Amino acid sequence: MKGSLFKANFWSSDLLSTIGYDNIIQHLNNGRKNCKEFEDFLKERASIEERYGKDLLNLSRKKPCGQSEINTLKRALDIFKQQVDNVAQCHIQLAQTLREEARKMEEFREKQKLQRKKTEIVMDASHKQKSLQFKKTMDAKKNYEQKCRDKDEAEQAVQRNACQVNPKQQEKLFVKLATSKTAAEDADKAYILHINTLERVREEWQSEHIKACEAFEAQECERINFFRNALWLHVNQLSQQCVTSDDMYEKVRKSLEICSIENDIEYFVNQRKTGQSPPAPIMYENFYSPQKSAAPLGKPMGPNVPRRGPVPLPRNAPDDPDYSLVDNYSLLYQ
Repeated sequence: MKGSLFKANFWSSDLLSTIGYDNIIQHLNNGRKNCKEFEDFLKERASIEERYGKDLLNLSRKKPCGQSEINTLKRALDIFKQQVDNVAQCHIQLAQTLREEARKMEEFREKQKLQRKKTEIVMDASHKQKSLQFKKTMDAKKNYEQKCRDKDEAEQAVQRNACQVNPKQQEKLFVKLATSKTAAEDADKAYILHINTLERVREEWQSEHIKACEAFEAQECERINFFRNALWLHVNQLSQQCVTSDDMYEKVRKSLEICSIENDIEYFVNQRKTGQSPPAPIMYENFYSPQKSAAPLGKPMGPNVPRRGPVPLPRNAPDDPDYSLVDNYSLLYQ
């Protein structure tokens, strides 16, 4: 049954033992330590998210990314940069949220610490009172047992020496016996008184122990529930961050869907076109001809196009003595 497990399972047969209570306290200390570890985890995760968000923000705002693009692709890139900026802001906001969750965990942990402290103070006092009264009771028991032994020895002395001593000595033995009986009776009363006091203290301790077990079990249930919910919320926040980022990136995908290759090419042409007529062919010009040739450079004008003008006719006939001969070789064919 909820609320009864601690008080039913953390006892000891030794009245002075606190092993059950100590085990509960150790478990609660471990739980508090675990909460502190998760709190530190949230703070560290917040620092990571903040650094990532700021780095992403710097990347989005300072790093060029297709800045000379035009038309629909330019609009898609602008949306992309804007959404990266938005994602960065979301990570920075997530960091603030995680720090707030860490603060709540710290407040919860400190609240439980104060609640526990009240119960621990009562239990520490109860343990001390129980131990002190147990010691007094054991001392009273020892004294009672010793006084009983003294009385028994006095009785035996009277029985042994009843007929062997004079009346004066007998009187001393009887006085000692009476004194020992009185001392034994007083010790017995003191012992019984301490036993009754110890029982009252034990009952009070037992009642406080039950109350402490119930309070600590309720506190542990609260801690586990709070820790579980905090972890659940943390995971949901991370999932929401992913969903939010995907929604932002979806806007980029939609902008890319309406990005038109034809429109961007046409836009570029309309903005930067330089003319629709190619350059005219470069015409060939004959150095010796007064008129320019109509043929372009590199293309022949006819079957045989001389590079120079026609060779002029010689003024002398071949039989002219001034005509040049070289070893009976004529420059003109015979």
